[in-house]
Amino acid sequence: MENVNIKINGLNVSAPAGSTILEAARLAGIKIPTLCFLKDINEIGACRMCIVEVKGARNLVAACVHPINEGMEVLTNTPQLIESRKRTLELILSNHEKKCLSCVRSGKCELQELCQELGVEDEDRFAGESPHYELDDSAPHMIRDNNKCILCRRCSAVCEKVQAVGVIGPNNRGFETFIGSAFDMGLGDTSCVSCGQCIAACPTGALYEKDFVDDVLAAIADPTKHVVVQPAPSVRAALGEEFGYPMGTDVEGKMAAALRRIGFDKVFDTDFSADLTIMEEANEFLGRVQNGGVLPMMTSCSPGWIKYCEHYYPDLLDHLSSCKSPQQMFGAITKTYYAEKMGIDPKDIVCVSVMPCTAKKFEIGRDDQNAAGVPDVDISITTRELARLIRKVGIDFRVLPDEGFDDPLGESTGAAVIFGATGGVMEAALRTAVEKLTGEELANVEFTDVRGTEGIKEAVYHVAGMDVKVAVASGLSNAKVLMDKIRAGEADYHFIEIMCCPGGCVNGGGQPQVHADVRNFEDVRAIRAKVLYDNDSAKTLRKSHDNPSIKKVYEEYLGEPGSEKAHHILHTSYVKRSIN
Repeated sequence: MENVNIKINGLNVSAPAGSTILEAARLAGIKIPTLCFLKDINEIGACRMCIVEVKGARNLVAACVHPINEGMEVLTNTPQLIESRKRTLELILSNHEKKCLSCVRSGKCELQELCQELGVEDEDRFAGESPHYELDDSAPHMIRDNNKCILCRRCSAVCEKVQAVGVIGPNNRGFETFIGSAFDMGLGDTSCVSCGQCIAACPTGALYEKDFVDDVLAAIADPTKHVVVQPAPSVRAALGEEFGYPMGTDVEGKMAAALRRIGFDKVFDTDFSADLTIMEEANEFLGRVQNGGVLPMMTSCSPGWIKYCEHYYPDLLDHLSSCKSPQQMFGAITKTYYAEKMGIDPKDIVCVSVMPCTAKKFEIGRDDQNAAGVPDVDISITTRELARLIRKVGIDFRVLPDEGFDDPLGESTGAAVIFGATGGVMEAALRTAVEKLTGEELANVEFTDVRGTEGIKEAVYHVAGMDVKVAVASGLSNAKVLMDKIRAGEADYHFIEIMCCPGGCVNGGGQPQVHADVRNFEDVRAIRAKVLYDNDSAKTLRKSHDNPSIKKVYEEYLGEPGSEKAHHILHTSYVKRSIN
């Protein structure tokens, strides 16, 4: 691509044609502040924090949307600009609830950071009338606090453009504008899928997950309860960011050590039940292929995706695998097989999950998720909540030794850990399904065609005399493309993996907050996913059906994949929901 030459603050800068001033400045190591901007998602130039001076222009321009042209001269840091940005922040603060000490985003709030950088001292300079909003806690997974909303519209842009849901947006006009749902419904009364991508996009504390840290501590303190914990695959790929590690650092060993020191009776791993999921899912897929079942079969690991399908494609629910998610399978096997093995009443077991996903908070309350007559999983917390829990009990994460998980529900294969990346479930299932179909051991277990962060991926594999056609989608706007093809009878696939969040669980709504400066210019999804693929490569066992603990569960308890007992414990059902 041809480059364009400009000057920024007197410095010669060359950037690809079509770049914005913001992008060109970054190439030169110059930071221009933003608040509303999210690349390819919310490019509206509304907050005016990124204004710059362009020689010859009549007015200041928004760097996030203004394209560069040959010979352009730009100033980004004049006293006039700094004062203008500072005034903008003071105006934003004029009706912002400034309870920073108690705010969950304090220290990681983009508004707070800009105020510190630009030296905002008089936060009440434009004090006047300020509306008050009641908290919206109607959804099972999150709380909306419009008193801290700055109307950047990042949340509504993600909800509409990335997730194809669009249940929130600006209501009213002028000073009366607020972000809400249609007819001012509570979020829990809408078709929200609980994905939490709005939380990940929000620059302030206006959106945050419901916190169950104290519930976890109360369970641990109860001597009558046996409390077990299961962290999801992608948690180990992101938790370190909360403690100062570079993005892309695998902290599995320190995570296990921290969980043990928090006081859990057993530190298990959701990776175990990811292997278990593949055993059931691959068996179900082969059964559908060989017996004329409903195809394409679609994965059921992502609860946000499942809820989306129930709301928007209820006519296609038969395509969903009936397998519970790894989170729920883990709870189910804990309160049946493990409880029986240990001689513990399932009612006395508290199963805590640590997930990258806020939709898991919704999932634990679904119907048909109680294999032992009690909820499979009792409490689900996010990666962010785990970090807060670690800090709350006074654990110095960085000095912890690397420790392993407890047996028997802590053993897993490489196939399980890649569940956290888009394409990972598909690849793990193929590793088992192909060997079952052919009766031969795979020479190469890596199905790289389904890897990568592209929104939609397709592949065809010739297996046992037939072409197996697969597709992978992440982000619900991409899922919509595939679902519309299926509904129209245009989808010639056998197996489809769909993850609710773009890039998969590594980019889940419960993962550590990522500043917009990073989100806009770094591929967070790929960096975190690399942790999982490296972890997989380092494993001796890389196929779910090779996991000795999984084999033992079937030998001692379940019988075989798809058995009546396995179906009762490890499978579930779905409901048709309306669109609100």
